[in-house]
Amino acid sequence: MSPLSRANALALAVPAALLAGAYLSQYGFGLYPCEMCWWQRYAHFAALPFALLGFLLPPRRLWVALAGLAILASGLIAAFHAGVEYHWWEGFTTCSSNRLAPGVDPLEAIMSAPIVRCDVAQWTLGGISLAGFNFLISTAAALAIFALLAKKRAA
Repeated sequence: MSPLSRANALALAVPAALLAGAYLSQYGFGLYPCEMCWWQRYAHFAALPFALLGFLLPPRRLWVALAGLAILASGLIAAFHAGVEYHWWEGFTTCSSNRLAPGVDPLEAIMSAPIVRCDVAQWTLGGISLAGFNFLISTAAALAIFALLAKKRAA
């Protein structure tokens, strides 16, 4: 398998696996995402179509690099989020909410929505929160993707 193909496979597998883990945590274990958790997911959502295009259309290297950048963006957002959870710095102080679907009673939606704070880790393993794990995995994966892309250029 060529370095470009390995980079492409990594660019598809990592966001798919991390999103699967996020949804398993949410729907299987009741760990609802805060606003910054969603920002991390959005970057992984962006990476998936780029990685798929890397398998289908030229210029493959461009699509894989864009997927790598999106994965890195998720990792950097996760680093900021982890810092907020560990109280290394303050997060954003403005309130945020999700948009309501048409026909949904706003008061009922507000009253039944879970309250999830961005500055409190819902789950940790060895002192590392989910945002911390996303930072470690996403950043390492993005660096590996970029290294594989560079290896192909040098050859």
